[in-house]
Amino acid sequence: MIDWKEMGDLHVIAKLEEILNKWWGVEMFWTDLHYKIRSKHLDKDYSFKNHFMKVQFGMSYGYEYMGQDVEKVTDGLHENTGSHVVFDSFFKHVKGVASKVVVDGEYLGTVFAYPFIMDSFTEADSEELKKQMIECGSVEADAVAAIEHLKRMSSADIDYFSELVDLVSDEVVTFHSEISKREARIHELNSELGDKYRYHSMIGKSKKMQAIYSLLEKVSTSESSVFIQGENGTGKELVAKAVHFSSPRKDNMFLAVNCSAFNDNLLDSELFGHVKGAFTGAVKDKKGLFESANGGTMFLDEIGDTSLSMQVKLLRVLQEGTYLPVGATTPKKADVRIVAATNKPVKEMMAKGEFREDLFYRINVINVNLPPLRERNDDIPVLMDHFLKKRCDESGVPMKTFSKKCMEKMLDYPWPGNVRELENEVERLVVLAGDEKNITPDNLSARILDHGEAPSSGNTRGINTNGGLKAALEELEALMIREGLKRCNFNKSKLSKELGVSRASLIMKVEKYGLDKRKKAAGEE
Repeated sequence: MIDWKEMGDLHVIAKLEEILNKWWGVEMFWTDLHYKIRSKHLDKDYSFKNHFMKVQFGMSYGYEYMGQDVEKVTDGLHENTGSHVVFDSFFKHVKGVASKVVVDGEYLGTVFAYPFIMDSFTEADSEELKKQMIECGSVEADAVAAIEHLKRMSSADIDYFSELVDLVSDEVVTFHSEISKREARIHELNSELGDKYRYHSMIGKSKKMQAIYSLLEKVSTSESSVFIQGENGTGKELVAKAVHFSSPRKDNMFLAVNCSAFNDNLLDSELFGHVKGAFTGAVKDKKGLFESANGGTMFLDEIGDTSLSMQVKLLRVLQEGTYLPVGATTPKKADVRIVAATNKPVKEMMAKGEFREDLFYRINVINVNLPPLRERNDDIPVLMDHFLKKRCDESGVPMKTFSKKCMEKMLDYPWPGNVRELENEVERLVVLAGDEKNITPDNLSARILDHGEAPSSGNTRGINTNGGLKAALEELEALMIREGLKRCNFNKSKLSKELGVSRASLIMKVEKYGLDKRKKAAGEE
């Protein structure tokens, strides 16, 4: 069934509601198949946008009058093959438009836009309507004011007006369909994580992660050096551990060192060790990490931060299997498999002379390029489930669940901090949820909660509700596509699915509104 509570919070629907009210002064509400109003109009603190509807709901039986209209219209729409209908309300000469919400051929609810009058509305009609309102319990002054606020429409106006109401219904259907797909996906992913979603400690079901799993399986029995590239927080050390623990060296030592955490001298001593008296404070011999990891695997993280002199020493270990401790005169042998990683653009560094080409080709025998989390959206629910279970188990609390709205916000966020940021956010949510079993978006970090929110009405990027309908619809369309491109990181295939249009159509619209970031970057626009 449709989750009607969330409809009013949707950016597109809120914007269309704003347009309908500013142009024609109407109120927009929606009902389910059982004639019940499911928007917020029945809330005690609801602020009506239309004065006539406010006066009507202030009458003793105002809601009942509306209920009669809803029941009559809903029953009529069941028999009507069209998408919408213009109806006469309980009050004489007052009209509204109702549009079907149809999902998979099933009529599930109705969007109403109410009230307005025809441009043929006369003074006599006004007197007749005022008399009826007074008889129904309205104060004469309220009735007069309510009638004065009713907007007049021509037949052409109603055609445009009905098109917009249909657009609201379409957005309800699109949102429901998207949520249904996500729920099905979440249900599938919440089942026990199978082997195809996991490779050692790495988790992901996306095609990009499956390709990495396949690659690591192929190199599991080799002794080749592996070079891992990817942004911070993508899990480079997890890949290094997977390489080691699936290899013949798995029973020996795995050591990780962050090359950017040491200056050159300290890194030299840390990796290769030193002999007594090599420098002030060297009171005894010290084993280096290469000696400790002999027979195992060494993970050199952030290798792009090493100096050229250090790169020469690393190259010697890779080429000859020997190294020289600080202060020593006799080299030592090292049987160590090297797995290196960086988040820096190594090829650009080589062009500038900041990274040795011979070292690059030595470490880059097997290249693993880890995608950022924003490019593997399918993995977000899997990772959320994994981190949620991990945190609940560690805290000794019952397993919690994410609400649909919370899941939607997490899926829409681009995760610049990648998997590490996601894990921290899930841990934060578990802590702030306290004893609550269901995790709602209320406790989400502000950067996630506010991401993709609609601009304020005073923002120059908002919709201009003055002028013609066609221009305003184009402006709304451009705004939706612009915001969607940012949200999807300019992935047009993904956005076309979200908007329910073909990719070719989306590309044409992007060209039409000049939204292609590549052309802008190249100075073509």
